[in-house]
Amino acid sequence: MDCEDLKMKTLETKRLMLRKFKEDDFAAAHSYASCAENILYMPWGPNSESETREFIARSIASAEKHPIDNYEYAVVVKKTGALIGGCGISPSGGQAMLGWCLHRDHWRNGYGTELGFALLKFGFEELGLRRITAFCHAENIGSYRVMEKIGMRREGLFLEDHSPKKLSAEKYGDKLVYAMLKDEWDIQKEIAYYNALPAKFDGFIDLPELSDGVIHLVCTAKNPGDAEKKLVPGYDFAICKGSEKIGGINLRIGYTDGLYYGGQIGYGIEEKHRGNGYAGRACRLIAPVARAHGMIKLLVTNDHANAASRRVCEKLGARFVRLARLPEWHNLYQKGRRLSNIYEWSIE
Repeated sequence: MDCEDLKMKTLETKRLMLRKFKEDDFAAAHSYASCAENILYMPWGPNSESETREFIARSIASAEKHPIDNYEYAVVVKKTGALIGGCGISPSGGQAMLGWCLHRDHWRNGYGTELGFALLKFGFEELGLRRITAFCHAENIGSYRVMEKIGMRREGLFLEDHSPKKLSAEKYGDKLVYAMLKDEWDIQKEIAYYNALPAKFDGFIDLPELSDGVIHLVCTAKNPGDAEKKLVPGYDFAICKGSEKIGGINLRIGYTDGLYYGGQIGYGIEEKHRGNGYAGRACRLIAPVARAHGMIKLLVTNDHANAASRRVCEKLGARFVRLARLPEWHNLYQKGRRLSNIYEWSIE
């Protein structure tokens, strides 16, 4: 960032403006900072008038520092101009902490998710951070749901590591910690890109003959998919040489978060037939089926240690996108894989 960039920058979302605090924000800020329900899970508050004035003064002073080490933003609804809360990001050494507090009258409107995305974008794309964290009281469901909605990953539950919630007789509270890495932020954007690519499914097509003179594919199943389980429809094929089955390949129609890590194509060749290029041939044979469903790019993924599968992707001319950590919710993670190579194969 150059010297001009060091100034406190206003951030905007579809509905919100995140701007510097001003002295005349006192009444609106005090209305949420002094409310017991608003700060039930916060380590601070309810604020006295003097505490809120001190907070605003600190926030204004922080905005004038060069460089800024604590970005405290007033959250304003663009349509009405109403200040409905505060949020912030505190960078240090390539990392930062997020925080927010919204007036209870504006809960459950998606504002937390909106401002959370804005802070992550600012931190990763403008401040150049590599890691952003956030934490909350373990009972603060609304707060940790925001963290999950903006794609942050739960890193841990720390027992008796937090202030107790207000009105509690407990001496300590439990703390949840969430985080996101720059790589994970980039992956979110890549997933959004792929999920927006064209794909159409009006039913299974009449399959043409899928043969290149060396191998041929025989459809063994047409899987309808399950929207509730986020499973797309797909085809399963046996890879055959003459009358002998030498492997299998499947094609999944569409794009989902899960398919970013698992791919639209999966293949396997029986051991005695490996090393002859059959997997690549099979991939090329099913490309017309994918095109018939309007698809122009297919993701092919493999275990980072699977050199043979990587070579198949390279021979197809697929572009290596990245080595990605698998999220815990993915079935491949549950099967023991931790990293996946992501390849993009253009079939236009």
